[in-house]
Amino acid sequence: MSTTSDDVYQASPPDEEPQLKRVLGPKLLLLFIVGDILGAGVYAVTGTMAGTVGGIVWLPFLLAFIVATLTAFSYLELVTQYPRAAGAALYAHKAFGIHFVTFLVAFAVVCSGITSASTSANVLAQNLFGGLEVNGWMGAPDKGMITLVAMAFMVLLAVINLRGVGESVKFNVVLTAVEVLALCIVIGVGFFVMAQGTGNIQEITVFTDYQDKGLFLAVTAATSIAFFAMVGFEDSVNMVEETKNPERIFPRTMLTGLGIAVLLYMLVAVSVVSVLSPTELGEIRESEGAALLEVVHKGSPDFPIDKVFPFLAVFAVANTALINMLMASRLIYGMARQHVLPRGLGKVLPGRRSPWAGITFSTVLALGLIWYVSIDPDSNIVANLSGTTAFLLLCVFTVVNVACVVLRRKRDPDRKVFFTSPGQLPWVAAILCAFLAGPWVGRNPIQYQVAGGLMAIGVVLWFITWLITRKSAASAGPHDREQGIPPDESRGEPL
Repeated sequence: MSTTSDDVYQASPPDEEPQLKRVLGPKLLLLFIVGDILGAGVYAVTGTMAGTVGGIVWLPFLLAFIVATLTAFSYLELVTQYPRAAGAALYAHKAFGIHFVTFLVAFAVVCSGITSASTSANVLAQNLFGGLEVNGWMGAPDKGMITLVAMAFMVLLAVINLRGVGESVKFNVVLTAVEVLALCIVIGVGFFVMAQGTGNIQEITVFTDYQDKGLFLAVTAATSIAFFAMVGFEDSVNMVEETKNPERIFPRTMLTGLGIAVLLYMLVAVSVVSVLSPTELGEIRESEGAALLEVVHKGSPDFPIDKVFPFLAVFAVANTALINMLMASRLIYGMARQHVLPRGLGKVLPGRRSPWAGITFSTVLALGLIWYVSIDPDSNIVANLSGTTAFLLLCVFTVVNVACVVLRRKRDPDRKVFFTSPGQLPWVAAILCAFLAGPWVGRNPIQYQVAGGLMAIGVVLWFITWLITRKSAASAGPHDREQGIPPDESRGEPL
């Protein structure tokens, strides 16, 4: 008698913890993936990309999509072989079996969530003030006010998170619809301008070297920037235990979601180039996260769309930030419960049952991060935060692609295979991800400083936890082990 994956993972013995309910079919999973990819990304990076490559701003989106898709092949091979909600950390652990490497991968994912949420907070603040300004309700704010609102938003997220948020995947349908609607407005404005005969459609094949980088380096730099808009697909593997028959529906659904996202992004890019002049394309990078608002404002002078659009953008990026901070705080909680981070970070509110210590820790890191990147008044805060997020995830993706190769060699030849990344594509994806993470793409040094600082904080906390765990285990006898004293990982004892 054959047994499906649903039977295996749902049929739990009576004395075990119940398994997660499998509620996601192909349609809901697709909406989750599209909703996770869309959001703050395209708002955050389009202006910077346009100010780097000019009219061919669509090309970096396409190249970032190709790299993301190659990495998605590796994720699909791994998630169908190991259908567990742990993602990159699980694959690294299965491939290398080194606890410290597993920790680095997991904490890098945590940090990427915090930097992504911080990016969203700044994009939200810029679009909020842009909406107030375009409606004539206030004047242009200074950077200090935008930073203050971004930090206040992070505190608000913490309060919401502390109260306990029951995120429904079906509610994600509404949020995804808002995200798509906002992008469709940008696309519609661009096509309206082209239909009027006043667009600059001929510019979409013109490369303008605003920063004197040369074609190759400029496109490479813009592709590295664009990668921030393509991330999110990897989060869907954490929904695998809530997906019906994941081995069969995940491959087609994830790749379809990536395809929908890049199609929308390229149409947005074409609209931006059509509406703005070459001179305006070079200057739009100064608008940071409000770049698309500039496009809507110029392209629809006789319609009130530009008065509504910024608030749709606020709603879209707010959801992105909330999901990122939910993910980061829960990962910190889980790592503390597994004795990888200090146990105090696993504290839970008695009534609300929300991980208050993880929420507080991730929020403090986010506030410090926003403050640090805003010290330099001439810096592009959104570009630096989104670039840091892309760098962290490119490093994680490099590890995942290598893990795919390692685990393919370890695979039981008699084990059923549901999806395999073609040929040597995992190696190609690993090399491309590592290349885009390098300093040769023109990444601002502050992005490496931020990523290194965040990871250093994690390593210090890991080392403190390791010392405490080792000391406890050294003095623990068999009876103490039975009473729950943590084991010593350094001696190979399982957690």
